[in-house]
Amino acid sequence: MSIELRQKAIKLLARREHTGAELAHKLAGHGTPEEIAAVVVELQTSHLQSDSRVAESYVRSHAARLGASRLRQNLKTRGVSGELIEAQFAPDALPDELERARAVWARKFSAAPADPREWARQARFLQGRGFAADIIRRLLKEPAGVLDE
Repeated sequence: MSIELRQKAIKLLARREHTGAELAHKLAGHGTPEEIAAVVVELQTSHLQSDSRVAESYVRSHAARLGASRLRQNLKTRGVSGELIEAQFAPDALPDELERARAVWARKFSAAPADPREWARQARFLQGRGFAADIIRRLLKEPAGVLDE
């Protein structure tokens, strides 16, 4: 295992948390695949790199403005395993999806949709943020709960 490769990996991790896949991708031009895999495994065994820590941190920092499906997709793109992703979405791990969607909706829109065109615009916004269709329908059917709070 190359000392320079390990130092490069530690510098990358000092800037921000990376998944094992991200770390391997960023180190790709600096060593052989075997050396890179060895460095990543060594960092994981010494707890300097942890995919579960990355997933937990990502969900915690982005849950207030993204829906569960978008969070899952982003974690999958970053190379987090399916089991670790699902562990982040345990029933008690996050606030209610409808509450989060209401908060996102209230920050962007001040009034309930007045016509079908506005309803579609607001629904597209929420869908782009990763909220499920049933959550969007429930929210836009009775958004007044947000205005009362």
